[in-house]
Amino acid sequence: MTDTRHALIIANERYDDRALKQLKAPGHDADALAEVLGDPQIGDFDVDVVSNQPSYVLRRRIEHFFSDRRRDDTLVVHFSCHGIKSESGELYFAASDTEPLLLEATAVPAQFVRRCMSRSRAGRTVLFLDCCYGGAFSRSSSGVRSTGDVNVLDSFATEKPAGGRGWAVITASSSMEYAVEGGDLTEDTAPRPSVFTGAVVQGLDTGEADLDADGEISLDDLYDYVYDRVRGQNPHQTPGKTVEMQGELHLAHSRRRRRVEIAPEPIPASWRTALHSKNHFTRLGAVAELRYRLQSETLPVAEGARQALLDVAHNDMRQVADTASAHLREIRLQPSTGRLDFGRLLQDAPVPHKTVTLGGLPLARAFVAQPTEPWLRLTETDDGLDITVDPAAEGRLSADILLKGVADETVIHVEAELAAAPDDAEASGQGHARATAAPAPARAHSAVAPGERRVPSTAHAPHEAPAHPAAETRVIPSPDAPPSPPAGPEAAHARAADETRLAPSPDAPPQTRPRPADDTAHTRPPGSTDRHNAETQVAPAGIPPRPPEAPRRPERARAPAPSRRAVVVGGGALVAALAGVGTFVAAALSGVRAVRDFDDAGTGDSRSLGSFVEGTGAVPLLVASVLTAVVALVLSSVARHDLRARPERYTQGSTALTKALTSLARWLAVPALVLAVLAFIAWLATRSLT
Repeated sequence: MTDTRHALIIANERYDDRALKQLKAPGHDADALAEVLGDPQIGDFDVDVVSNQPSYVLRRRIEHFFSDRRRDDTLVVHFSCHGIKSESGELYFAASDTEPLLLEATAVPAQFVRRCMSRSRAGRTVLFLDCCYGGAFSRSSSGVRSTGDVNVLDSFATEKPAGGRGWAVITASSSMEYAVEGGDLTEDTAPRPSVFTGAVVQGLDTGEADLDADGEISLDDLYDYVYDRVRGQNPHQTPGKTVEMQGELHLAHSRRRRRVEIAPEPIPASWRTALHSKNHFTRLGAVAELRYRLQSETLPVAEGARQALLDVAHNDMRQVADTASAHLREIRLQPSTGRLDFGRLLQDAPVPHKTVTLGGLPLARAFVAQPTEPWLRLTETDDGLDITVDPAAEGRLSADILLKGVADETVIHVEAELAAAPDDAEASGQGHARATAAPAPARAHSAVAPGERRVPSTAHAPHEAPAHPAAETRVIPSPDAPPSPPAGPEAAHARAADETRLAPSPDAPPQTRPRPADDTAHTRPPGSTDRHNAETQVAPAGIPPRPPEAPRRPERARAPAPSRRAVVVGGGALVAALAGVGTFVAAALSGVRAVRDFDDAGTGDSRSLGSFVEGTGAVPLLVASVLTAVVALVLSSVARHDLRARPERYTQGSTALTKALTSLARWLAVPALVLAVLAFIAWLATRSLT
């Protein structure tokens, strides 16, 4: 619904004056009605509830509710309280401080409400009155009583509001009737909705008030539904309605969806005659023929057979009826599964599709589907549904798909979990760390010459345990072992260098860096240890070890410095968007002031409305609003582009902050831009309006 919708619910159940009977339903009425009107899937109203307040508070809230409205606004006001008639026949709504002998000072006059409605610029106003007029006073009260008639609709039928397209008043009862609470007037019942408000809530919440099954609940639909419900529960209570409105008003969306509508093709006359035969075997034969017709690929033919079988199942003897019922069960909905779980998905990533097929007869595969949540995406296929989820949703999601067929309905439960995608720079950093931490394959067995022995290193302090049992190994030549001749090119090269390096075992953790070439450790005697040496050395007998050469490290690409450019640009976009909204609000206030000045000037002033607007300075403000909104959108796009083009330069926190800033900037800038452009066009149109 594109118009702005506001609702004011006034409920009074407690009264200071003992002459007024305490009520039970208004508090529950207010809660139930506020919930259904405020539901975005139903009423989508901005709801304000005022409960058990004195009269001066109610008058202030009512006048404020009707003021500062626009022509596109739809207003709903609901009273749930006592209605009292004065000696002169005027209607008043009782507040918590109402004194029946001082109605003008302590109650809310119906004429006051009517005047507020008349002065409002709102396009459409609906007033619901759940008030009892004859039953407003306690049976034990002898100081005050209700006499004569008061027709509440007459209090609102004298004048049409000047600023809007129309209004409507719907009352729970006519003059001198009780607006029954829960079906009775006793004092000891538990709180529950009144008959009238309960019917309103029931019709809106379930969609039963959508009498024409068009997906929308109009004012006429709701009144007809409430009238039938109230009269069915209490024949002595008659709801009333008066309407002065152009066009049709849709109060709410309907949750009820129509079933599959198939125009039935009548069965042949001979079959109809057989179904009414006195011989039940003849009727059984006709039922068998109807089952054959029920399987037809032509849906109108199958629907005609279904309706004929329904009549048999409800009206024939048990044997024949049971046979017909068994055939009817063949056209129940048969989805391939009743539960779908998409598992854990990443936001803004391709979402998998799942299918649900329907089996059974062709008539059983005719259905309509309705998701209970907007993040479910459905596409009807030839044999069922293709189902996916909105990748922009977030968190743990759970919803149902309502399937309605020609004979029954069923539910498919769907679950999914949408998680934020990991930051690209962080993911690449983790992958590099895993790659560099991978140990090299061990080759120590090929680096020990014959006659040498391998012993663990004692470089660790006596009270310390080595970091890993295979982290360090030193190979020391045996004192009595003669030098062995080279066994090949590799061994000759190793002995020429007087050093062999042994790689750590595959499961050893990364070791410390090797000693630099200018380290003075080479002056130590053979066999001494160094805890900072991460290499395993083989020292030939009688030859002092030479200082090891510094190993060449593989060159690694230097990680780029973190950047906050996108965050700064996103912040600038948000500032520009706020400026656009602020300038538009200032322009709108100036325009309102210009319209008021134009109205006050009257017909004697030849200036146009556009001239009044120019005089207030609203036009430059509109231009500024457009420019700042455009700047905000451009900066948002630049920040998002920088995130996508150079993801490695941003941390996960910077990426999330930038996305939040740009999203908020767009949400503010787009409405400000659209409204400013529309206001500018409206100003151009009013330049000739005098």
